[in-house]
Formats: sequence, structure tokens, C-alpha cells
Amino acid sequence: MTAEADPLENAVDVWANRSKDVNRDMSEKRMDDYSKYIWRKWVFIIGCIVATVLVSGYALTIGDYSIGFWESYQILWNHITTGGDESIADYVIWTLRSPRIFTGIIAGMALGAAGAVMQSILRNPLADPFTTGISSGASFGATLALGMGLSLATASYAVVANAFIFSLIPMAIIIIVSKLKSTNPTTMIMAGIAVMYIFNAMSTLIKLWSDEETISSIFAWSVGSIDSNSWANVIIMGIVAIAGLFTLLILSKRLNVLSTGDESARSIGVDAGKLRIVSLLIVSLMSAAVVSFTGLIGFVGLVCPHIARMVIGSDNRYLIPASAVFGAALLLIADSVGRIVIAPAVIQVGVITSFIGAPLFLYLIVKQKKEVW
Repeated sequence: MTAEADPLENAVDVWANRSKDVNRDMSEKRMDDYSKYIWRKWVFIIGCIVATVLVSGYALTIGDYSIGFWESYQILWNHITTGGDESIADYVIWTLRSPRIFTGIIAGMALGAAGAVMQSILRNPLADPFTTGISSGASFGATLALGMGLSLATASYAVVANAFIFSLIPMAIIIIVSKLKSTNPTTMIMAGIAVMYIFNAMSTLIKLWSDEETISSIFAWSVGSIDSNSWANVIIMGIVAIAGLFTLLILSKRLNVLSTGDESARSIGVDAGKLRIVSLLIVSLMSAAVVSFTGLIGFVGLVCPHIARMVIGSDNRYLIPASAVFGAALLLIADSVGRIVIAPAVIQVGVITSFIGAPLFLYLIVKQKKEVW
């Protein structure tokens, strides 16, 4: 009996060992796939950072006063570390060109991150600062200052103050409506679109009463630009944008839960309505701080999160920083193209972002083999 059982026991042992080997191989394969998955995310983020640095260096060389690529970096570094000197090159790099570059980086990061968060918490691929009324509110505030001279601040900051304050009004209305009705994404988006049309109508009415020069000023502001900012403006934008981005990164894990649905979020103790409102307030402040200084720069908040999502997925822990750095790179590239394509004339960056972003977005949609939303 024992002799007959030995082959069976040996077969069982062989099968068990093979099962262990298969499980171990599958586990190692999963770990390897996961490592590649995480590595792809970091490669994209690091690649965008490198692109931003390189494009920044090139952008510093654009202008009537000729300064080389590496020389621009050296002058900028010397000014940061030693305070610079009295040379013309130092003045051109630090006072004239650097604020523009840093404005582009901050604006791109803020708009890209804002779009990613809005699309995630509202679960809508078309959500961005435009569709939620933030930009239309800012536009009405600026139009009010430029067209009728009505502002809540002094002349030097009249447009900025109006744009900032009125850009927050749509979000306040959305929050009030959502409290009265519900905090679900559909209600918020519909309220945002309604407010957007109201502000657009009021802006159009002011334009109808304005002269040609005023209309020209309003139009120049509405297409977006990063060329008229000082270091004081950069610091204000930077503080708000960096603080908001840091807070969103802290909330990124909860935002992942929220993106699966309100019921799923509540089942693990996350207050979906409260988290959605807090996130929208942060995003509104970031977007308002940027738009009030740069004007309306479209497409960054809409396209950058989608492109980043196609590459790295929907995990907000990586999607938010990826959208931010990609937004910075895209905005700097668009601004550089606008400054050289018909030099010495300049095409506003808001126009170039649409020209670059839309075809790139369509191409990626066609080439994408799977659903990413």
C-alpha cells in the first residue's frame, strides 16, 4: 500500500511545487508591471519638468537684445545668488524677461492642476475654469473696469481686482445652488453654465456701449497674455498657486475616492459634498489669481489633464502634478511660438494654446486605443 502511495504523493508534491513557482512568477510579473507603471508616470512628470526648464532658457533669449542660451541661465543664476550687477544684460534678463517666464510657469501649473481636479470631482471631461463660470466672471469684472471705469481698487490694480473678485462670484453661486438643491456634479455644472451665460451677456452689453479704443483694450485682455507682469504680480500669483497646489496634493487620495462616486466615498467615511466644495474653492482661488493677472488663457485647463491622463492614468496623486508641469511646459511653448512666428509682432498666448492644443488633443484621441475616462 505504501509503495502504491509513493507515486501519488510525489505527483502531489510536484504539482504543489509547480503551483508555487507559477504563483511566484505571476507575483514577480505583477510587481514588475507595477514598477513599470509607476516609472512611466515619473518619466512623464520629469520629462515635462526638463522641457519646462529648456523652454524657459530659450524664452529668455527671445528679444531685441541678443543673449545666448547658456548666458541667460548664468545671468539668472548670478542674480539669484549674488544680486546681479548693473549691466544691461542683467536688467533685460531679470527685470524684463524673467517675470514673463515665471508668470507662464505659474499660470500653466495652476490652470493645468485646476482642470485636473475639476474634471475629477465633477466627473465630467469638459470641466475647466471656463465651463464653471470662473473665466466669464473674471471677464465681466475686467470689462466693467475697462469699459465703465468701475472698480473696487485703485487705477493700477483696477482690472486685476475686479477680475479676481468677480471670478469668485460664479463659484459662490454654484455653492449656494448646490446647498439648496444638492451637491452632485450635474447640479454644479449646470449652475456654472447658467452663470457663465449671464456674465457673458452682461459683458457683451457693456461692449455695445463702449468706443473702439475701449473695445480693443477689452479684447486684448480677453485673449490672454503673460507679457505685462512684474515681480510683485508673480509673487502674488505664486503664493496662491503653490499653496493651492500643495493643498490639492494633500487631498489627492481623497479625490481618488470621490472620483469613484459619492456613495463609494460615503461608505468609507468621506464627506463627498464637503470635499467637493472645498476642492472647488481651492481651484477657484488658484484660477482667479492667475486669470486676474493674465486674462483669459483657454485650453490649458481642459487639454493638459486629458493628455496627462492618457499617459499616466487617473490617479490624482500623479495626475495633478503631471497636469501642472505639462501645463507649464505647454504655456511656455505657446508663448515662445507666439513671439517668434511673426516677430517682431507678438501673437497672444491664448491664441497659440488653442492652435497647438487642439490638433494635439485630436491626434491623441484618434491614436488612443482604449477609453481613458
